[in-house]
Amino acid sequence: MANSHAPVGGHEKIETSNFLMIVLILVAVAIGGMVEIIPLFFQRSTTQPAEGLKPYTALQLAGRDVYLREGCYNCHSQMVRPFRAEALRYGPLSTAGEFVYDHPFQWGSKRTGPDLHRVGGKYSDEWHRIHLNNPRDLVPESNMPAYPWLLTDTIAPESMAPRLKALRVVGVPYTDEEIAKAGDEVKGRTEMDALIAFLQVLGTARKEK
Repeated sequence: MANSHAPVGGHEKIETSNFLMIVLILVAVAIGGMVEIIPLFFQRSTTQPAEGLKPYTALQLAGRDVYLREGCYNCHSQMVRPFRAEALRYGPLSTAGEFVYDHPFQWGSKRTGPDLHRVGGKYSDEWHRIHLNNPRDLVPESNMPAYPWLLTDTIAPESMAPRLKALRVVGVPYTDEEIAKAGDEVKGRTEMDALIAFLQVLGTARKEK
């Protein structure tokens, strides 16, 4: 007859203890995550800006904030993936160096609408204005919502200098002069102006040769 008081082995002890199992799983995941992530902080291709890349201007940055606030990223990816069909349709594959100044970057795997990473310069400002005000005026079958309030809502100038200062802390090379002039750059400009400025700069740092 087996001894019911036999000592429990280490492996069995782990399997029978929910708390210990959870702790060890978290430790394993943390170690695996660090092994995957930490080297990226020292890899030049992920930390150095792509040739020609510049930090967003105050107006473009305000437009990016509108882009995030309105949830545009839920349908529009900013990553051209490594597939021939994607490169043929959208342009050169995305590289980490193009997004060094994005906090956070807008890569994503879900794409309901077209990819927007290479949209800069593809359409005129007026096209974007009409499309954002009512997409069906240009694309009758579009299911994208309209954003008419962007035509009248304006950017708060006093919010921009603190925004640029915060980004400089995380490595975006804004100068004192750029920070000081940030409010003046967006003064009197609408959210539509800002969003269009942001869209028009996407993908322009690296054009297909």
